[in-house]
Amino acid sequence: MKPESYGAQDIEVLEGLEPVRKRPGMYIGGTDERAMHHLASEILDNAMDEAVAGHADKITLRLLGDGSVEIGDNGRGIPVDEHPKFPGKSALEVILTTLHSGGKFSGKAYETSGGLHGVGSSVVNALSDMMWVEVARDKQLYKQSFSRGIPTSRLQKLGAVHNRRGTVVCFHPDPEIFGAKPKFKPAWLLQLARSKAYLFRGVEIRWSCDPEWVKDGAVPAEAVFHFPNGLLDYLETTLKDSDVLVPKPFHGLADLPDKSGRVEFALTWIEREDGFIHSYCNTIPTPQGGTHEQGLRSALSRSIKSYGEMIGLKKISMVTPDDITGGMGAMLSVFIRDPQFQGQTKEKLTSPEATKWVETVIKDRFDHWLSADTAASRILLDELILKAEERVRRRDDKAMARKTATRKLRLPGKLADCARQEAEDTELFLVEGDSAGGSAKQGRNRETQAILPLRGKILNVVSATGDKIRANQEIQDLILAMGCGAGKDFDISKLRYERIIIMTDADVDGAHIASLLVTFFYTQMKPLIEKGHLYLAQPPLYRLTAGNLSAYAQDDAHKEELMKTTFASKKKVDISRFKGLGEMPAILLKETTMNPASRTLLRVTLPAAHAALGTMEGIAQETLGVSVDDLVEQLMGRHAEARFQFIQDNAAFAKDIDI
Repeated sequence: MKPESYGAQDIEVLEGLEPVRKRPGMYIGGTDERAMHHLASEILDNAMDEAVAGHADKITLRLLGDGSVEIGDNGRGIPVDEHPKFPGKSALEVILTTLHSGGKFSGKAYETSGGLHGVGSSVVNALSDMMWVEVARDKQLYKQSFSRGIPTSRLQKLGAVHNRRGTVVCFHPDPEIFGAKPKFKPAWLLQLARSKAYLFRGVEIRWSCDPEWVKDGAVPAEAVFHFPNGLLDYLETTLKDSDVLVPKPFHGLADLPDKSGRVEFALTWIEREDGFIHSYCNTIPTPQGGTHEQGLRSALSRSIKSYGEMIGLKKISMVTPDDITGGMGAMLSVFIRDPQFQGQTKEKLTSPEATKWVETVIKDRFDHWLSADTAASRILLDELILKAEERVRRRDDKAMARKTATRKLRLPGKLADCARQEAEDTELFLVEGDSAGGSAKQGRNRETQAILPLRGKILNVVSATGDKIRANQEIQDLILAMGCGAGKDFDISKLRYERIIIMTDADVDGAHIASLLVTFFYTQMKPLIEKGHLYLAQPPLYRLTAGNLSAYAQDDAHKEELMKTTFASKKKVDISRFKGLGEMPAILLKETTMNPASRTLLRVTLPAAHAALGTMEGIAQETLGVSVDDLVEQLMGRHAEARFQFIQDNAAFAKDIDI
């Protein structure tokens, strides 16, 4: 029924921090796990701003047993005197309870800062069911408590302190916003602390967490991060197990042309691997890049083309910025006044002047770097020309043959190929992400096993157009690595490996990625499945240990079976669950999932659809008898209502759903 009237009484005005609790996605990007961790980033960014401004050199980040996070610094401390515009309220209370309040608007208190909108601390307060703040300032200690954006105590003066200064903030995410029993991931917080320490050489960040968070040994109970070489230390640590094209990274730290900030950079080029650019502005990660990355790309492109023309490389004109950055591992950090970001979560820098600033600083230094080591520069330029030629070959859809002894074939940069040239008894593992790819590369048999990491979930080819499929980099890399074409150009005689093995995490996301890959092979390379070349790896979920006895369980049922048989006589059995392939040590991944002598593989086959569905316990009878083509279209096609109907028909039979 339509409302009969619409007047002034229907206009709702949200006051204070109510807008944050009503629409948290506007301020932190959502209410999921990643958004919740953004709360810790906001508070840590405030502490980093004190360090970058030169007022602090030590920061603490602690994960407490009740799931709350405590972050402190030895900076100036939040002001606690009465705010002139809010009689009776301290500046501390105003900052914590009022949107768009803070000391970073005028530039007087902070020359450069990550917090710009004056909403970080107040947003965290609004989305926490508990928060308290301690301030040591002018040799006095103050404290105030809050809940869901509202003060639960007045500002208390606790007494004199003589060897302490700065701010400590402790908060717990609100279950009403983030779901029952919200939990931070210690590994995420540890990585956050480490990355911030790399971004500013003058700061020491101390990490600690209560014992219950370190039972599985995934993170240390305590750690200290301090990196005197900044981004260069980070780059060398990240690429310590990678082969690089040039012996010495290109790195530096310099003031911007107008002396209003500075830029730090460290980069190199990696052999046979995908590259990356990790960029930051005022210590804030910018995963979507922005104008500072544009400046970096422009500087490198201009320098490389100028140097190539100078030494007479005619083909250097083929090289594009994408060719240059495709295999490049780069760290870029800028500190500028009043930066402009896209959105409150600051994932993309949009300050137009940053492009020219970064380009000016880096180009001159990169010109000198290229000229300083002509041998290394020539290796780099030859590799970039080969990449450009490969890109042109892809564009022209030229057929790809296997490696020969006289010419090294260009393959996807992320592919770690096997040594054997013939396809017999070779395997290509398709793994989920670079982390799992790194473990798989260490655990593989280099003679017969190749590794191709895939970035996230590939395109659903059933609901995508042909142009989208051809434009998708992950799919094109997969087709190139296999060497047999796809669709109407598929030729199984050119398949470069005997077995294609999908190896994903044993969780919902892993199953989804596997289903997307199987769908791709079914629709684009159906003979591959019909001839029995496609397999699913079966990584274990659990490891059971009792004394010298250990065993692996594929799932909960297998674990219970082992407890009743193999470990029946054992009084104490340690059971550990693998969180993912990327966190599994390479030796265990090899033993359980990759070694042909000890692993289990499932071959993907194409039985009659009704037979396949009939093996599914409790499947709705209306679904039986549908063809495989129809089933793929129903579950993976463009029509969401078909999937919805399938869920409705079969929801009653679902068991042990992982949500």
